[in-house]
Amino acid sequence: MDDLLVDESLTIPAAELELRFARAGGPGGQHVNTTETRVLLRWNLLRSAALTEDQRRLLLTALASRLDGEGNLQVVAAETRSQLENRQRARLRLSALLLAALNPPKPRRPTRPKRAAKEERLADKRRRAELKSLRRSAPGGE
Repeated sequence: MDDLLVDESLTIPAAELELRFARAGGPGGQHVNTTETRVLLRWNLLRSAALTEDQRRLLLTALASRLDGEGNLQVVAAETRSQLENRQRARLRLSALLLAALNPPKPRRPTRPKRAAKEERLADKRRRAELKSLRRSAPGGE
């Protein structure tokens, strides 16, 4: 197995990645019952030498709900009937997960609505109120 390139600042050595295989469930007939195509890829981010302390802190906060008690992050792939394809999918999934956690989205800067947007909203409210008032029966009418 090769090293996992996450981005230019992070490459996980193959020695830190643990692969396990299991029998996948679902359709597939006898093939599913005899081959171990489900892939479990595990990586311990607490013990990893590939991370800087800043990266480790960022990942621990972002992925806290996905870590087990020992600091392992586990990804599972069982979509295809090929173990090789599932290995590749698990590696891609782990890489995408780490990339998303290392690059959190920029915080939203609150903005105010433009004058035209306010006027359009108020005009819509007036039109809607007018429509509803036309539906009401006349006072003292039928």
